[in-house]
Parts: sequence; C-alpha cells; structure tokens
Amino acid sequence: MHLAPAIPVLRVFAWQQASDFYLDFLGFTLDWEHQFEADLPRYAQIRRSELVLHLSEHHGDSTPGGVVFVPVTGIDAFQQELASKRYRYARPGVEEVPWGKVMEVADPFGNRLRFCELEPEPASEPARR
Repeated sequence: MHLAPAIPVLRVFAWQQASDFYLDFLGFTLDWEHQFEADLPRYAQIRRSELVLHLSEHHGDSTPGGVVFVPVTGIDAFQQELASKRYRYARPGVEEVPWGKVMEVADPFGNRLRFCELEPEPASEPARR
C-alpha cells in the first residue's frame, strides 16, 4: 500500500474573497473548479509548488478555523513577496521559534496556513573507534 500526500479541504464562504486571498495574494494557481449550477456552491483545487489545497463553499465540507501546517524553504523571501503585494487584510511577519521560522497567515474565513521553515538537523558526529 502507498499513501499519497493529504489534500486539506478548507471551507470558504465567498469565492471572490477566496480567489483574492489564495490566488492573488498567496500566489496559488487554480487547477480546476466545479459548480453543479451557477448559483450553487463552488469546489476548487489550487496549487503552489507542491502544496495542493481544496477550497469548498459546500456547507458540509470542513469547518472554518482549522490550521494547515506547511513546511517551506525560503520563508523570508516568501514573506517579502507577500509584503510587496500590500494586501489590505494581512501583513504577515516571520517569527523565530526554537524549531525554525514560522509565518502564519489567516484567510478571510478563519482558516490558518502555518508556513514553517524548520531548522536543519545538526550533523551527527562520526562514531569513534
């Protein structure tokens, strides 16, 4: 058996706000979206690098207020990219923590993305003979 990476499903309430946040601000691209009819909820897949998320307007999908932990490299450059966009509702900073650097960004619906650049593991010393 093989387990593939999980794809978090995040509950969103308004597609335009979700698009502004995830696509325009965070730099994700839209892989696909689905609606049964124009006035029904939307379900979409977005991606940035290897991170894939599903966004759902459907009532029964997920609960707002969850956290997605996202391992990253280059967190300082990512923070600078976001700061340069001057997004009206978020200006995240990077925090130094004992295990690395963290930048947490909350979407307009209460979901949080916790980007973390972990400190490299210290090199182990060679065994002595």
